[in-house]
Amino acid sequence: MTFDELGNKNGKTLMLLPGTACDYQTNFYNVLDILAEKYHLICVNYDGFDGSGNIFPDMITVTEKIEQYIIENHGGKIDGAIGSSLGSSFVGQLIQRRNVHIDHGIFGSPDLDQSGHFSAWLQSKLVVPLLTGFAGSEKKKKKSKEKLKQIFDMSDEAADMFIECFSKFDPESVKNEYYTDLLTHLEDDINVEHTKAHFIYANKMGEKYLKRYKKYFHDPDIREFDMNHEQWLFGGEKYALPVLKVIDEFMEMPV
Repeated sequence: MTFDELGNKNGKTLMLLPGTACDYQTNFYNVLDILAEKYHLICVNYDGFDGSGNIFPDMITVTEKIEQYIIENHGGKIDGAIGSSLGSSFVGQLIQRRNVHIDHGIFGSPDLDQSGHFSAWLQSKLVVPLLTGFAGSEKKKKKSKEKLKQIFDMSDEAADMFIECFSKFDPESVKNEYYTDLLTHLEDDINVEHTKAHFIYANKMGEKYLKRYKKYFHDPDIREFDMNHEQWLFGGEKYALPVLKVIDEFMEMPV
């Protein structure tokens, strides 16, 4: 795993945790420079997605490595953590396990799917080939690119970047990441003293996700946006800037 610290070293600490089959350089490329102006960023790339050749083991093993880094390098406490999609599962585990302390856990419009072993295996069989199939023919890449642009209102540059990212990682790492995320459950009504859970709710995902946020966390701070899943990271300034403004509000709240 890699932990790159950059940005405003005098600012509050903010950890960035990327989503499935992604590295932080791609996942947060649209907002990285803006966040770096204000915050001391801790940017994480998991085993299997860090260029080391290692295979992603499972969500809990990686969570333990993140905890160890925070303990050894930040005295066991950081001001905030943002998770994109699967990265939000890490934010939830870090809060729930209570081995380190995070003042502000920020969940970037995640699905927080959880399931049993058979369902996780079946979903992995169906979804992982889609996530790892971008390295095929030029015709297939072009079709995937157009679909990404349509769903997330991506630019050509952004779509090309994500296709390249999805196609460069070992399918075994992607499978382990996707499968073990479904098996790594959150408790109901998580409530940790002096920690606030904040959710960016993309209302185009549907109300069932809003219900999940309220189910897993006690009195979460939920802000609604008219967008798709993680579109604030993928769709350009018109989606990103309103969310970044809210993130600044989150980070200034007393806990």
